[in-house]
Amino acid sequence: MNTSGRMIRGFVTHEATYMLRKSYPYYLANLAVKGKAKLDVIDKYTGEVATRVALPDAAALDQAIEAAHDAAGAMRRFKPYQRQAVLEHCVARFRERRDELAYTLCVEAGKPIGDSAGEVTRLIETFKIAAEEAVRINGETLNLEISERSAGYHGYTRRVPLGPVAFITPFNFPLNLVAHKVAPAIAAGCPFVLKPAERTPLGALIMGEVLAETDLPRGAFSILPMLGRDAEPLVTDPRLKMLSFTGGLVGWDLKAKAGHKKVTLELGGNAACIVDGDQGHRLDAVVDRLVFGAFYQSGQSCISVQKILAHDDIHGELRRRLVAKIRTLKAGDPKKKSTFLGPMIDENAAMRLEGWIAEAKKAGAKVLCGGGRKGAMLEATLLEDVAPGEKLQRMEAFGPVALLQRFSRFDEALGMVNDSDFGLQAGVFTDNLRHAMRAWDELEQGGVIVNDVPSFRVDNMPYGGVKSSGLGREGVRYAIEDMTDVRLMVIRNN
Repeated sequence: MNTSGRMIRGFVTHEATYMLRKSYPYYLANLAVKGKAKLDVIDKYTGEVATRVALPDAAALDQAIEAAHDAAGAMRRFKPYQRQAVLEHCVARFRERRDELAYTLCVEAGKPIGDSAGEVTRLIETFKIAAEEAVRINGETLNLEISERSAGYHGYTRRVPLGPVAFITPFNFPLNLVAHKVAPAIAAGCPFVLKPAERTPLGALIMGEVLAETDLPRGAFSILPMLGRDAEPLVTDPRLKMLSFTGGLVGWDLKAKAGHKKVTLELGGNAACIVDGDQGHRLDAVVDRLVFGAFYQSGQSCISVQKILAHDDIHGELRRRLVAKIRTLKAGDPKKKSTFLGPMIDENAAMRLEGWIAEAKKAGAKVLCGGGRKGAMLEATLLEDVAPGEKLQRMEAFGPVALLQRFSRFDEALGMVNDSDFGLQAGVFTDNLRHAMRAWDELEQGGVIVNDVPSFRVDNMPYGGVKSSGLGREGVRYAIEDMTDVRLMVIRNN
């Protein structure tokens, strides 16, 4: 339990009191730096300043990049068992600080405390997976004797770290999306410079505090909660060999600026979920998952359910049960365990989505429930008959809004899903194996989730999209592959 500093927000759980400190340092080349300039971190529910973090300047960023560059050799020589030990230390410390991390996340992101606790669990799981993968980054033996000219030649490959890498992460999963970059980098042997979202930097800084307890080589990590406008060297500096970015469509602009470095992008979506006509026997279970997928953490997830496609046979009953279930969701203070729907990240985000709803209504859409807004709190909203060209159809809502549409034939539904600029994940509820396999064949998505919502994710599976949704895959093993190169050795033995 951390009790240093003035108590700004108190949290009592299991008879322990957790609190935010008066201020938090950033991390430069493994060391905490207090700094003079401060960045306010807002309690997303109350709108008040919850704490402040040290704000690094351009000179600090250059020092971090240079330190990562200088640490590349030491990190490459840092043995797999040593990397594993660092990751296992993180797992143990995150478990010890589970409630503190959950409360911090609840305050800085406005995420209901139950969802916050779930994200801490995923943080721990992601580091645990990385610890396991750190000691099994293997190569292969190649049979080169495929013709007379290569007789006596033998080939071998191994994976070697790329070198220093840059990470930019978003506000919506300030622990787990950071973990999906940091943990694979340590496992792969890559020093890194991380810019967490300036609106939600605390989880990453606590992660830095734990990493600073380890024997990682000096310069192995820097965590700099900078303003976005000051972070361009993370994209353009040639000393950094890779950029991994999670966020909005601006990622494609960053890729264009990145030069020769490798780039991976996870840029969101407007995920659809098909409910086939044979699902009448379990509609309540389907509705439970749809409502969770659409509205957990106020819909601020790249794979939240934005479009629900219902077969004619079950459309009417699904609609009735969806509306009834959505109206039971409790909105309010995310620090209360009974709260399901908390605030959006800020009032501007809620106002943007409120405007999109108004535009859809003007074009003929029907609001089946919700639609109201108070400050950053937007009601869980379900619409029907949203015109094809509306923003709610074409763009990523990233908030507590879902659209209900109907279809007659399964292939029609597949076409509706594919009629999108995005392709991250899709869900299909069906008992028809042929439909499930056809969805896997035909849907232009990074992943197809059968008999659950597209919001489902386990942290060892490949995760990423096609089309405007991004480039490359996360999931610990797949991220390690992106952060390493294949190096070949050929031996002539005759």
